Amino acid sequence: MKSLFIKLISFVFTIVSFSTLASADVDKSNPYAMIEEVAQVTFDRFASEEANIRENPEILKDIVREELMPHIFYQYAGLKVLGNYAKKASKDERREFVAAFREYLITSYAQVFTLYDNQRIVFKPEQDFSKKKIVMVGVDIIDEQRPPINIQFKVRKNSKTNEWQAFDLVAEGISLLDAKQKELRSILAQNGVPKVTEMLKEKSQRKIVFKDNADEVRAKIEAQSEPATEQ
Repeated sequence: MKSLFIKLISFVFTIVSFSTLASADVDKSNPYAMIEEVAQVTFDRFASEEANIRENPEILKDIVREELMPHIFYQYAGLKVLGNYAKKASKDERREFVAAFREYLITSYAQVFTLYDNQRIVFKPEQDFSKKKIVMVGVDIIDEQRPPINIQFKVRKNSKTNEWQAFDLVAEGISLLDAKQKELRSILAQNGVPKVTEMLKEKSQRKIVFKDNADEVRAKIEAQSEPATEQ
């Protein structure tokens, strides 16, 4: 189940990344249009840069940092991961955690991108979102070797900018943010926010590996998400 969930994450965040040159044309006032519009540009970019990415997988970090993160509400996601522990942390500790969480996401998503292999994406019909602050955008992942898989973006309207940004996904009934919160809960309880911040900083420095064996890649991603052990 864990490997399947990680693979689904690769599909989702491939969709929400997009070219900087095209970002100004993306309709951020519509969560459904935003997701759909960025998809084609994403596929085109990965196709055009595939050779360079294979030669130097660290390029994926640059792509995520420059193209994906502007569309991810990582500040909101980071504070949701902290949960009640955010109240116990100082303003500076929260700020440092969010910054470290952002860099951790960059490395995690970059590693996940190595699993992308031209799967076909089918979007669910748009629903009325005029009175909503959070919308679930459904997507079917079509892989010829297995039955279609449904996932859902959680997209939230930023009250300051009035733009929609992705902050979570649900796959096989599992929320990525909930899973991360449970993973870090014991460390937060025992050591507080600063300890987790340092752990995320360390994990964000890990190199991206591109292996032909998908199981090896998944194993590295799972190792990336494992909680740090106490020394």
